Amino acid sequence: MRLIVILLLLAWPARAETVDLQLVLAVDASGSVSAERFALQKQGYAAAFRDPRLLRAIIGGAHQRIAVAMVQWTGPRLQVLVVDWHEVRDAGSAAALAAKIEAAPRRLFGGGTSISGVIDYALGLFERGGQAGARRVIDISGDGANTSGRPVGIARDDAVAAGVTINGLPILAVEPDLDAHYRDAVIGGPGAFMIAIDRYDQFAPAILRKLVSEIAGTGLARHVGAPERQRGRSFFAWQPSVGESTESAR
Repeated sequence: MRLIVILLLLAWPARAETVDLQLVLAVDASGSVSAERFALQKQGYAAAFRDPRLLRAIIGGAHQRIAVAMVQWTGPRLQVLVVDWHEVRDAGSAAALAAKIEAAPRRLFGGGTSISGVIDYALGLFERGGQAGARRVIDISGDGANTSGRPVGIARDDAVAAGVTINGLPILAVEPDLDAHYRDAVIGGPGAFMIAIDRYDQFAPAILRKLVSEIAGTGLARHVGAPERQRGRSFFAWQPSVGESTESAR
């Protein structure tokens, strides 16, 4: 009888652990991203997870933990999971994630720019992490508009329908109007927002601010003024520092 009970317990599916946030970090590795530009992205993410302000946002949540995965992306079928789901709950686990990000080599070097492709890929990652996220967010950074794969607005709408929020960090070094593309076709879902920067050397402070806002679940509500209606959607505009612009969508 005891053996039967043990076998039943082993066969019983493990209960998913609840975290405040499941966060997929989607990093552009397309042909327009030089080795130096790619390194600036990696350094920015690693520095953010070593910053005490980010850790305070994590332990301020109801479950005091989040789960993070990182993906490199380019074309419609060119996405690579370079950091699998990693739970962050204290300084040690945050430092371990920063080390994983630094150690992850660049796996892609071109192949087009398919934001829709990485949205679809990231959507499939949420079920394989062993966590149940109170919120699910895809955080996309990149320097180009969607040029291949299915229309990005449709991919965005499918993700939002599945309960996922998409936030963006467009880098305007190559396409000065990329923020409009992210605003209209990429970001979406409850509390969705974006931070646009002009140059790659602004990435580190921007991604820190963005991650803290995502983890705290506040978007940029503390910094916004009255809503502005643009193309049928509500946006909240915040007065940025030099070289950086921020918009939040609801």
